[in-house]
Amino acid sequence: MSEKKIIAVVGATGEQGGAVARALLADGEFAVRALARNPESAPAKKLADLGAEVVAADLYDVESLRNGFAGAYGAYLVTPFFTHMSAAKELEEVQNLVAAADGLKHVVWSTLEDTREVISLDDDRMPTLDEKYKVPHFDVKGGEADALFEKAGLPTTYVRLSFYWNNLLSGMAPRRAEDGSLTLSLPMGESRISGIAAEDIGKAVVGVLKHPETTIGQTIGLGVEHLTGQEVSEAFSAVLGEAVAYEPLSHNDFRALGFREAVEIGNMFQYYTEFDTHILPRRDIGQTRELVPGWLTLKEFLSVHREEIVIG
Repeated sequence: MSEKKIIAVVGATGEQGGAVARALLADGEFAVRALARNPESAPAKKLADLGAEVVAADLYDVESLRNGFAGAYGAYLVTPFFTHMSAAKELEEVQNLVAAADGLKHVVWSTLEDTREVISLDDDRMPTLDEKYKVPHFDVKGGEADALFEKAGLPTTYVRLSFYWNNLLSGMAPRRAEDGSLTLSLPMGESRISGIAAEDIGKAVVGVLKHPETTIGQTIGLGVEHLTGQEVSEAFSAVLGEAVAYEPLSHNDFRALGFREAVEIGNMFQYYTEFDTHILPRRDIGQTRELVPGWLTLKEFLSVHREEIVIG
């Protein structure tokens, strides 16, 4: 019996990479090598218990990445922008991943589009960040990183992600007012947002890796539903068993909330809101659902994770 092909998963102890690693392990066709900065961490040990090989690797150490990729068939690559909030660091991480991935037969790169395609730097509807970005964690990937994979000639599938439903479990969950009522305040007006559960991202990546003949060289936009804020609030109402009113914040009010990521995320939501007709067609619901048998609606996702919902 031939040995299983190895898929190396970068960021395997994070939400996205962890979902990919768990989905690969559950499927069983590939062997999983989980790359982690700290192989002794609790998330890394959990993956080891599930059957993953855990290997130490650091995004700022190219040789450690090469060691992590050695002998592997393919890899899932993701960068942790929100750990440092630095476009320059993210670009360095991508450059190191591209340098280390030479020789892999299939690279799946977690990406987003360049928002500057539709909103120029001199457009004052939203602030410009770092002097050259509107939404850095989008723009670095779509505007600079994607081209590095192409230039290197790596056999890459570009997986363009959408809003994680997981974000709704805590920081963006409904809040309870002094009168006891619940309110959802996503800054997306009446527009639609494309969303997907992290576990379904993992399942989609399994499908991508199983079909290199049709996915290498392609950009695949993932999103299982395109929902309005009102529809999101209705899903919460159904799961929580009480009414959740949708009262969206303005983008400026969101940016003024003062937490570390407020301006970046406020810009992201403004991009989602004002350019939804540009964004949504790039997340193919039909294609995503074909890649993810048993995909979760938002209501189903919230039901599965009911105990994790943290009301503000």
